[in-house]
Amino acid sequence: MSTALAGVGASYGQDKVVRIGFQKYGKLVLLKSKGSLEPKLKALGYNVTWIEFPSGPPLLEAVNVGAVDFGNTGEAPPIFAQAAGAPIRYVAYEPPAPKGEAILVPKDSPLKSVADLKGKKVALNKGSNVHYLLVKALEKAGVKYSDITPVFLAPADARAAFESGSIDAWVIWDPFQAAAEAATQARTLADGTDIVPNYQFYFSSQKFLDSDTKALDAILAELREVDEWAKTDIHAVAEQLSPSVRIPVPVLEVALKRQSYGIKPIDSELIAAQQKLADTFFTLGLIPKAISVSELARKPGS
Repeated sequence: MSTALAGVGASYGQDKVVRIGFQKYGKLVLLKSKGSLEPKLKALGYNVTWIEFPSGPPLLEAVNVGAVDFGNTGEAPPIFAQAAGAPIRYVAYEPPAPKGEAILVPKDSPLKSVADLKGKKVALNKGSNVHYLLVKALEKAGVKYSDITPVFLAPADARAAFESGSIDAWVIWDPFQAAAEAATQARTLADGTDIVPNYQFYFSSQKFLDSDTKALDAILAELREVDEWAKTDIHAVAEQLSPSVRIPVPVLEVALKRQSYGIKPIDSELIAAQQKLADTFFTLGLIPKAISVSELARKPGS
């Protein structure tokens, strides 16, 4: 019995695994395809497992249940996750990319402005970054959130509903946004410009942050290298991403030019922006309790 247990202990020590959650698009996809992270983590005693998610909310739910150690999402999913008690920690972010998400309508739609959405069906991925864009765009246009009918659909289902005409508008992010614009000549009622910043965040589970900061910092260092390459050669990035996301290179180039570059550590400005988002969602009843975002920020030196 003791021999068997000793064997289990030894193999566990040799086979630590970092489970990285990623979405179809973004810097983590590039890092995965580059293959540079695996040897860096191998030297620290880790293997890498990559797990794909259709959007941010299920990725953070996976962190919550202990199935993912590291991942990235837009600005709204972590607010819902924190309100649900998920043990996540903000560890880095990308600067604002307000044009990387938009409220789209069909090219021949009679709707001309966000104010025209009153009484209309608007599709979005519940709890994703575009949820905040919709809330703030309506607020700016003087329309109550309760005056529209939100239709919660994942991107693929929303695209089908958009093309069939069963919804009036679609709030979506790149590269789905660029793909819809190219394929259907969809019109933009509003993007995030002067409405929301559209940050991208990188997250660690509390357990992973506590257990091995060297491994976490190795991931962030490799992400920064990929980010540096990406901003200098958008065409090459589009060519590399195109097969996996099944979107033509020219369309991806449009999306990549709307992205932001430069992965940074969490700072007080970021925490303040996220707190504003959290307070907005609480006021609207979208989250069940008030939360303090600063509690989840990685502290310097940790």
